[in-house]
Parts: sequence; C-alpha cells; structure tokens
Amino acid sequence: MIKQLTSKKNLNAAYRQVYRNKGAAGVDAVEVIELKSILQTHGKQYTDQIERESYQVSPILGVEIPKSNGKKRLLGIPTVVDRVFQQALQQVLQPVFEPSFQKHSYGFRPKRNAHGAVAQSLENINSGYQYIVDIDLKSFFDEVEHYVLLELIYKKVKCKPTMKLLRSCLRAPILIDGKLHKRRKGVPQGSPLSPLLSNILLNELDKELEKRGHCYVRYADDFSIYLRSKKAAKRVGNSIYKFLRDKLQLPINSKVPPFVRTALLLN
Repeated sequence: MIKQLTSKKNLNAAYRQVYRNKGAAGVDAVEVIELKSILQTHGKQYTDQIERESYQVSPILGVEIPKSNGKKRLLGIPTVVDRVFQQALQQVLQPVFEPSFQKHSYGFRPKRNAHGAVAQSLENINSGYQYIVDIDLKSFFDEVEHYVLLELIYKKVKCKPTMKLLRSCLRAPILIDGKLHKRRKGVPQGSPLSPLLSNILLNELDKELEKRGHCYVRYADDFSIYLRSKKAAKRVGNSIYKFLRDKLQLPINSKVPPFVRTALLLN
C-alpha cells in the first residue's frame, strides 16, 4: 500500500485537494500558496522518508473556535505539507474501508449527504418508529482512543510504513497557546483524515445496530435510533450506551443520559 500512497498520481491528487481547500497555516506558518515550491524541492526526500518509516510529522496547531451553543471546539491544523500526506493517506484508505460501511451512515462518504440522512429519518418515523433514542457522545473527536482505532485499521491494512505514518499523524503533539501537549487519544477536526477515521470507528456501532435489527441514522458522530415503543427505546438506549462505553471506549456525556423523544407522524 505504501507505494500506492507515495505514487505520483496519488500525491498530485492530494496536493490539488489540499490546494483547493486552502485553509490556515500550521505551526510553521507556511501557507498553501507556498506548497508547490516546497514539494518540488523536497517531495522526493519526504516520500523516501515515509517509505523508510523515518518521516517526522510536525506538531499540529490547536485553535479554538466558538460553537453555536456558546462552547468552543478545538481544531487541530496540520502543516500544509503534512496535510498533503494525510490527504494521500485518506485517498488510499477510503477505498479499503468504504465497501464495509453500512448503508445508514451518511456523513463524509461519496454520494451521501445530510439530505439522505433526513430522508431516512422521516421514512423511519412514518413507518411507525416514533420513539427516538439520542445519545450524546462527549467531545467525540477529542476522545477517540488511538489503540482502539489503530487495531480496527490494522485488521485491513497490514502495511507497516502506512501504519507508521498513520500512527505518527494521530500522535503528533498539539500546540495550544505556545505549549506542546502530547496526544494518545483524539482525532482533531481540521485533519483530512478525521472524517474517515470517525467513520471507521463508528462503523462498529453501525454493525452492532444492524446485527440487532434496529432502525437508525448516523451522520458522523451524530446518530439516532428509532423504536416503536418507549419501553423498547429506553432498553435499547441503555444497551447501546454500554456498548459505546465498554467496546469502543467512548465516554458518554453523563449529564445527558440516553434521551428518548417522540416524533409526530408526518403525512
């Protein structure tokens, strides 16, 4: 897989995507407009290092942005060079994992979007599944345990240099207010990899829900489960709460337990 990742075709596509996305500079203050010149000069050196497992991923820049609820969300901004290699990594991993993703997952996937998620939700409700379970994942992108995620990926990706690059990207320290912080968990939003990695982990939840025969809709880390009775909804909510906590090591917001709401039938 590593030769596919470092191929000229894959890296050119990754560069074009990063350039189109623009975005802020990372810890080295290098802007996207400077990227082409840097890659022309040092690109071969970087790809050789990646293949030899000696490439050093730079720290990511932590930036807090306000959320609509008044709280703040932490973004992790890689350097523009690291963004190219993360995008290249995403491009080779996506085709490996996409076929195993479940049909009711709509976030950050080819030919799927929020409109599809809403349409499926309405279909569930109008089919008589009016009791909806919502579970609040506590700061999901900050809380993903690296070892859980890496074990899931290693089952399908046995390439050591590829796994080394991925692990280095995940564990790159984050610079917040001038201070470096080590990271052993979390997939910071702002990385080209974070949407795919969130889907890889939460696909385990999707598979569990499919196995149990439940109606559900998931968009990234937001998901709802649809039941026919309030009693069943409470039971399923508590059971999935335990699955997320014990199997995926995801903390649940203890102040917001599994919440059951009732939807109205729509004509």
